[in-house]
Amino acid sequence: MSHVNVVPLSRRMQPRDPHEPHRVATPLELLFDLVFVVAIASAAAQWHHGLAEGHLGDLVNFVMVFFAIWWAWMNYTWFASSYDCDDVTYRLLTFAIMAGSLMLAAGIPELFSTEQSGLVVGGYAVMRFAMVAMWLRAAAGHPEGRRTALTYASGIAIVQVLWIARLLLQGQTALLVSFFALVVLELLVPIVAERHGSTPFHPHHIAERYALLTIIVLGEVVLASVQAVQGALAQGAEAGLLAIVAGGLLIVFSMWWLYFKREHAGLFEGGIRNTFVTGYGHYLVFVSVAATGAALAAAVDLVQGEAHTTARVVGLALAGAVAVYVWCLTAMHAMAGAPVAETRVGVVVGLVLLAVAALAPPVGVTVLTTGLVLAAAVAHHVWTTRAVA
Repeated sequence: MSHVNVVPLSRRMQPRDPHEPHRVATPLELLFDLVFVVAIASAAAQWHHGLAEGHLGDLVNFVMVFFAIWWAWMNYTWFASSYDCDDVTYRLLTFAIMAGSLMLAAGIPELFSTEQSGLVVGGYAVMRFAMVAMWLRAAAGHPEGRRTALTYASGIAIVQVLWIARLLLQGQTALLVSFFALVVLELLVPIVAERHGSTPFHPHHIAERYALLTIIVLGEVVLASVQAVQGALAQGAEAGLLAIVAGGLLIVFSMWWLYFKREHAGLFEGGIRNTFVTGYGHYLVFVSVAATGAALAAAVDLVQGEAHTTARVVGLALAGAVAVYVWCLTAMHAMAGAPVAETRVGVVVGLVLLAVAALAPPVGVTVLTTGLVLAAAVAHHVWTTRAVA
């Protein structure tokens, strides 16, 4: 007879052992990531269309809405690493956060067209208030960490009320200033809370969770690119697509290789400063990967003759996204003790990509060159580490 998993209705939320052996992502966490990628894909699709139409202001909306998606994902991920008790209540609250992300995803088109969206704010509120409930459970079940948990709960709740109140504002300036002010407050909540005692997160588990989301977002890049190519082929456009397909594959494969060229768990064990820098810095990693997919899809539109922009604009959008990705990883690996030569290579790679795009060659050439430069960076890493070994 097969083993039946008995899930209790409720159990005391005790802290997890940060040194627990063989700690891996749970099936619930994997489902959580897949649901969140729906919101990521929706945001990337809007930036793709904005870029193809020459609406470069949509980049600001993309960066803003991506913060909401990433911040909700990150908050839950770190909490789960510390307090996952896997009872019915915990699962239902997790489902509530997933539902909130889908609400947010549904409102993204409205946000891009009107600068405001009650559905986006409502979805974000569902996710954040569910996290408040999580932290209140932790405060009740873990007396030693109660002050930290209550600080999280109160901080999240206060800032969320301010996000809701932001719906009353009008005008681009007021919306931008209030957005960045609230982002600062969001980022300060964990910094203030952790001063009362660090949550018992599992470094290797956190590193795996970040790595898994990176892989899933890279998969979304592949999907978006394939769908764009399929659409172009259906319209009979073939010229220039081969370079984009080849370059796009090289970009995705090289991005994966560069991310996993070093273990990241050590970055979360290097003290509170490294932990926050790595945790927060991954926003740029994730958003740059998603933006890469949007730029590749826009490149296909340009080849197809359906974009209302130039090869330079699309090329710079692609090169900028990939350069940010490379530079972020370079900075993180430098913190982990990477050789100075490796750091210099990372800096140069980003600069070369931007320089090539600025020359405005045909977009297929830009995509292929970007892929080849990244592949060369991978080859350099393989060669140098092989020599050291």
